[in-house]
Amino acid sequence: MSSPGQDRPPFRLDHFVVNLGLRGLIGLALLLPYPVRVAFVGWLMRRVIGPIAGYRTRARENLRLIWPDQTESDRNRIADQVLDNAGRTLIENYSTRAFMARTAGLEPKGPGYQALVTARDQKRPVILVSGHFGNYEAARASLVARGFAIGGLYRNLSNRYFNAHYVKTMQAFGGPVFPQGRAGTAGFVRHLKEGGQLVLLFDQDVPGAPALPFLGRPARTALSAAELALRLNADLIPFFATRQSDGLSFDVTLDAPIAPSDPETMMRQVTAALETRVLADPGQWFWIHRRWKGGHL
Repeated sequence: MSSPGQDRPPFRLDHFVVNLGLRGLIGLALLLPYPVRVAFVGWLMRRVIGPIAGYRTRARENLRLIWPDQTESDRNRIADQVLDNAGRTLIENYSTRAFMARTAGLEPKGPGYQALVTARDQKRPVILVSGHFGNYEAARASLVARGFAIGGLYRNLSNRYFNAHYVKTMQAFGGPVFPQGRAGTAGFVRHLKEGGQLVLLFDQDVPGAPALPFLGRPARTALSAAELALRLNADLIPFFATRQSDGLSFDVTLDAPIAPSDPETMMRQVTAALETRVLADPGQWFWIHRRWKGGHL
C-alpha cells in the first residue's frame, strides 16, 4: 500500500517495463504448485530482488538503528527473514483462490474475536487495526470466510500499471475495498455506520502525525484509526496473522478491544501490541519501511 494519487499518473516507460516484468514473474510463479510458488518467491525476494532493490540494506539499517548492539550475523538473519516473508506475502496475495482455501480453515482466537462476533450481532462497527507483520490478509480472509464484512482501505500505487491488478487482488478477498481519499473515506465511513468492519494498517511514517515511541524510538504515527473509533463508537481491535514455521500457515489472533480514551493513548496501546509481536518474531515485520525517518519526541 503505497503513496496515493488523486489524479491519473502520467505515462512512465520505466513503470510500464517494471510492471511487465513483475506480471511475467507472478504469472510464471502461479504455474507452480502452491507450496512451491510461495517458497520460490520468498527465495527470489530474499536472494535476488531484495538485495538488488536495496531492501536488504534498508532493513539492516533499521535494525541497526533499533538494536545497535546486535551482531552482524543476527542482523543479516533477520533481514533475510524479512525479505522472505515479503516475497511469500506478495505471491500469497496473488494466489487468491488457493490462499483463501487455506485460510478459510484458520480458527481466529483471542478475546478480540468474541468482541468482534458480539459487535456484528449487535450491528455495531469494528475497526481492526494491524501492521505489516506476517500477512494480515490471512486474518482478513479467515474472517471473511466466517461471514464478516471486512472492508479494506488502500493507497493507489505510484505505478498505475501495477496498481490496476494490485487493487483487483484486494477486491478478490471479499468485503468492500475503498481507495484512500475523499470518496473512499465517505465509502468506508458509510460501511462502518451500517455495522461493518474495516481493516486499517498504522505502521508507516505519516508526515505531521505525532511521534509515538515504537521499539524505543519516536515514530510518527497516524491517530486516525482511534479518532474514527471514537467518532463512530466503534470497537478498536488489534489483530495479527503470524506466519508459522512451515512458512505457509498462520496463527490469527485478535487482542482485546482498546479501551476508549483519547486518540494518542489508544494508538500508544495499539503500537505496544505490534511491538510485542515484533520483539517476539522480528523477521515477520516489514523493516523495509522508513518507519523512523521523521520521528522526534
